[in-house]
Amino acid sequence: MAGIKDVAARAGVSSATVSRALSGNGKVSETTRRKVQVAADELGFVISYNASSLASGRSRNIGIVMPTVGRWYFSQVLEGAAAALIDAGYDLTLYNTSDSPGHRESVLTEMLRRQRLDAVIAVALKLTDEELAQLHAVEKPIVAIGGPLPETHTIRVDEVNISVLATEHLIALGHTRIAHIGGGEEHERDFRLGSTRRDGYEQAMGRAGLESLHINSPDFSVASGVLAAKTLLAAPRGRPTGIFCASDEIAVGTILAARGLGLRVPEDLSVIGIDGHELGEVFGLTTISQDPRGQGAAAVAAVLSLLAQKPLEADWIQRFYPTEFVVRSSTSVPADLRG
Repeated sequence: MAGIKDVAARAGVSSATVSRALSGNGKVSETTRRKVQVAADELGFVISYNASSLASGRSRNIGIVMPTVGRWYFSQVLEGAAAALIDAGYDLTLYNTSDSPGHRESVLTEMLRRQRLDAVIAVALKLTDEELAQLHAVEKPIVAIGGPLPETHTIRVDEVNISVLATEHLIALGHTRIAHIGGGEEHERDFRLGSTRRDGYEQAMGRAGLESLHINSPDFSVASGVLAAKTLLAAPRGRPTGIFCASDEIAVGTILAARGLGLRVPEDLSVIGIDGHELGEVFGLTTISQDPRGQGAAAVAAVLSLLAQKPLEADWIQRFYPTEFVVRSSTSVPADLRG
């Protein structure tokens, strides 16, 4: 079985250079890196990261902490981060804080301090000052996704502004009876996602001088969207002609509820969501895509830059992650304004 010396001999470099080139630790030119990789591939050599970590003090393992993997947003962030880590030759350790008593405390005060990780990515977790201090005390890079954390590089979208844009889209089409289906308690635990998106809706309605109508969905799911929308649409008098939903899954549920009540989308009801869920294309849903896979990959890129001691852009914390307004067939001018 080929060893590191065999690779070095074939590539015409030192064993130390082979180690740096294949582990990603240390400076090696791209030409040399490719030459070493070709030699390693020809000999079937794979670097031992156990040995590499002993030499470098790195485990080549990134920890990702999130409340759940059972929701679409979190699964997409995880997929994006995992793909980026694989490309970079890093392992991933997932910590799910869940709802079980003691899980969050166990993860944040014990598991992350075991020196098995090179860095931590925290997803949609509003860490307390004490929790942040514990993580910073380990002296590992930390990148957050989903909300601002003190002295922590953060990737997040402008939740208020995109909610304003979604509501203003319906207003610009001529709708005046616009309702909002928001998130329930599940989305208030950390960065108040449900309330924040409602704030954007309320701002847009207030600027337009329109009366707001709000109802909460228990969670960001299709089933909950169906139930909430049925409540809104059951009474024909005063029924909204447009609904801004706090998530695409709620919006899909709203479209299904409208169809079940004999309403046409968008002829009788315009529906818009937020997220960029793949179901949106199937249902012709107008939405604002926040690209959670891209957010996961961006967090990995930030972590790797910090590990390589490369400076991040000066406005990294202040900049919002870009979103995309996708107009499809679920929104149109209200029926009473059509010629």
